[in-house]
Amino acid sequence: MKMTVYHDGQFWVGIIELHDGGKLKAGRYVFGAEPKDQEILDFVNSHLLSFCRNLSQEVSAGHRERRRINPKRIARLAAREMNKPGAASAAHQAIQLEYEKRKKEKKVFTREQREKLKEHKREIARQKAKAKHRGK
Repeated sequence: MKMTVYHDGQFWVGIIELHDGGKLKAGRYVFGAEPKDQEILDFVNSHLLSFCRNLSQEVSAGHRERRRINPKRIARLAAREMNKPGAASAAHQAIQLEYEKRKKEKKVFTREQREKLKEHKREIARQKAKAKHRGK
């Protein structure tokens, strides 16, 4: 699991990447104003697990073999990660899939609500016409 916090120009955003069996799940959490260390720690301790459970879209991630890495190389990689803006493209792809899924669900839900409202209005109009026909 990896969490990257960065400023996207308007808000402070945390990108959570979850690697599980060659698959990558990613999510985007908006902190809003610049979060203090305590706020990030509170998010990690309290809300991170429930946030990760809600991630459903997966992207296949390339699996690399683990081997011992030179400490100087680790330091260089860490410095490079700190200077890199945003999150990985695979994480971005997973977030985009999650967004598209929620968008489709909302579209279906909205359509159903609109149809219910139309049916309700139709029923009211029928009742009014029936009452008018009966002279009430």
